[in-house]
Amino acid sequence: MDFKSTQSIYRQIVNWVFEQILSGAWQPGERAKSVRELAVAFEVNPNTVMRSYEYLQNQDIITNKRGIGYFVNEDAPDKIRALRKKEFLEEEVPEFLKNMRLLGITMEEVEAMAK
Repeated sequence: MDFKSTQSIYRQIVNWVFEQILSGAWQPGERAKSVRELAVAFEVNPNTVMRSYEYLQNQDIITNKRGIGYFVNEDAPDKIRALRKKEFLEEEVPEFLKNMRLLGITMEEVEAMAK
């Protein structure tokens, strides 16, 4: 993974897991990669991956089955979409609207681009 400096590494790993689940690479009910596997793959400290997995557990995206590993929850795709939608509406849309206003872009221009 090519980490960006604008966001913490653990959040970038969380977003990567979100993409794996939403793309179908990780199916609901399926075992997720272990903390160690991801730490080696991303060349990061296992504690960073553990922080990502703790966040995912707190959001009820994955579940830890002691001694077996982490598993993707059945409703994970729906929960991820809801989380991303909320973040998009609270963080990105206000910035987008501010830039529209500053640049004098009309909603009609945006609609024309969307078509």
